[in-house]
Amino acid sequence: MSVSKKDVEYIANLARLKFSEKELENLIHDMNEILEYVEKLKEPDTKNVEPLSHPVENANVFRKDEKKPSIPREQALKNAPESSDEFFKVPKVINQ
Repeated sequence: MSVSKKDVEYIANLARLKFSEKELENLIHDMNEILEYVEKLKEPDTKNVEPLSHPVENANVFRKDEKKPSIPREQALKNAPESSDEFFKVPKVINQ
């Protein structure tokens, strides 16, 4: 398959683009090179190759969800700029 001048003009018209004659010739050449490369991708024999969902085959890489002791509330609030009893105090960011 190759791209003709008529094809490029049609595509340019759809995209509402205007090109000079030199630009059209360059586009024809570039598009034909792209299509040649795509044809090369069809060459390798992939009949016995299993499709992959991801290039790296990893099993579940997440840690198990296990209950662990938490940091004490007092220690968590120790470095807070402001706190109120059991909570962090933050500036109001939503105006009504």
